[in-house]
Amino acid sequence: MYLGAHMSIAGGVHNALQEAYELNCTALQIFTKSNNRWKSKDLTQTQINLFDEYRNKTKIDRIISHTGYLINLANPKENWAKSMESMELEIVRAEQLGIPYLVLHPGSHLGKGETYGIKRIADSLNQLIDKYLGYKLKILLETTAGQGTNLGCSFEQLRDIIALINQQDMFGICFDTCHVFAAGYDLRTEESYGKTFFHFDHVLGIDNLLAFHLNDSKTPFNSKRDRHEHIGKGEIGLEPFRYLMNDKRFKQVPMILETPKENGSASDETNLSVLKSLVEN
Repeated sequence: MYLGAHMSIAGGVHNALQEAYELNCTALQIFTKSNNRWKSKDLTQTQINLFDEYRNKTKIDRIISHTGYLINLANPKENWAKSMESMELEIVRAEQLGIPYLVLHPGSHLGKGETYGIKRIADSLNQLIDKYLGYKLKILLETTAGQGTNLGCSFEQLRDIIALINQQDMFGICFDTCHVFAAGYDLRTEESYGKTFFHFDHVLGIDNLLAFHLNDSKTPFNSKRDRHEHIGKGEIGLEPFRYLMNDKRFKQVPMILETPKENGSASDETNLSVLKSLVEN
């Protein structure tokens, strides 16, 4: 099982690997640049070499990069160009660091409508990946909660985006438990858990589920609000995470905590311990 958390890159991207190792993680997620800025200085060869060195030392190779929050590939306004430039930086940096997966919130149509937004996202991604066809990384579209005009809150929206993409083998899905619950996909009973993943498989294909974000939800089922909570302390509850931790289909899929960090790494340690305690022999 590949289990970890989102780690800070303060002091250098390699420090995230060291912190993950100290928490006995077998996977991790990072931002490769500031998550609330459009641009960043280029990675130096020294930074890249250090990241490689720590990856070899820690033996953590299930690594996910998450794009910055300013990026909106569905944007109908002037910030679309900035989003494209920033997304290009994210792709290049992830590839330079040898990170296999880059998670992206699909985008928000800002009032232009679902049909417009889906096509805008797909066209944007086609334009980007045409420049990087030799790259090894996969871009993972993340399930969203459905807040505002955000797209990606239904499996069908994600399917429709991918259907318009030319190089579909470069894409997959990141399944966020808080987001799907808030979007109206129930996980709380064994039956509803089974139905949700049956529906996912029917619409998107279970083999395209390449990463999980494990988060409980502060807000109720179908709330359309993205508010993460500690594992077992929110509206989803503990049992769905037991189902996930023992679902053999996902044994090789990296599972990443994005739960609150009031106490820094100690919060991650607590949540990781809860998840590990759910694993049945």
